[in-house]
Amino acid sequence: MKKSPAQRIASAVLIALISLSVFFPLAWMAIAGFKGRTEILRSPFQFFPDMWNFDNYADIATDPQFSRAMAVTFVGAVIFTVLSLAVNSMAAYAFARLEFHGKSFWWLYCIMPMFIPAMAILLTSFMVVSKLGMLNTMAVLIIPGVASAGQMFFLRQYYLGIPVALEEAARIDGATRWQIFLKIFLPQSGAPFAVMGIAAYLAYWNAYVWPILTITDPNLTQIMQLLGNFRSDRGPEWGLLMAGSTLASLPTIALLLIFQRFIVNGVRISGIK
Repeated sequence: MKKSPAQRIASAVLIALISLSVFFPLAWMAIAGFKGRTEILRSPFQFFPDMWNFDNYADIATDPQFSRAMAVTFVGAVIFTVLSLAVNSMAAYAFARLEFHGKSFWWLYCIMPMFIPAMAILLTSFMVVSKLGMLNTMAVLIIPGVASAGQMFFLRQYYLGIPVALEEAARIDGATRWQIFLKIFLPQSGAPFAVMGIAAYLAYWNAYVWPILTITDPNLTQIMQLLGNFRSDRGPEWGLLMAGSTLASLPTIALLLIFQRFIVNGVRISGIK
């Protein structure tokens, strides 16, 4: 149905307003990194600095503590994402295609965490990892969150939409369940893997409360943990903080731009069955 001129204008205005609300905070954060300490909180508000100062970006980029936090967080996020996709995809395949005793019970048990707020089990989770001696290790940041009810549910729904005939033909040819998963299901999982992988990466990268509770070793400090403690550690260096926040957001922005096509496809298929 062709839109009228008034509808096209209204759509353009709405898109412009949504884009402005999304990009304005990011643009202000990036530009605030070029301001001096007193300019950021100046009243009345001023978007652009009086003089563009690159010292904040240069100082934070060459700060060894910041660089180490970025590197450690990136490595942890990559490991977490890979393990999360591997574990949840195998579990999703098992619940989508295999028949075993107590399947319905175990499925409900696995997706139950979707309905429990993370904060409700934060203390008990901390007690468990503390008893296991996992504090101040990369394992405490990665292992507890690898199995995700949301990812498991999403991937299972996708796998249910793959024709059973493909699997039956492979079994007639003598393929094992493991071969079917690796050669039929995984190659078709690009779109959901992109969506779930980015979600896992962002969940790890943006984590703040859990690292604050479990990590006190400076060598394992995560980037959000570092930025969250920035004011108490270094005082009101707002320009430096904005510069650090901008640099910390670049990997995630680049990731979203690179995989945006897969994200759209993943959202499109999310309603399958």
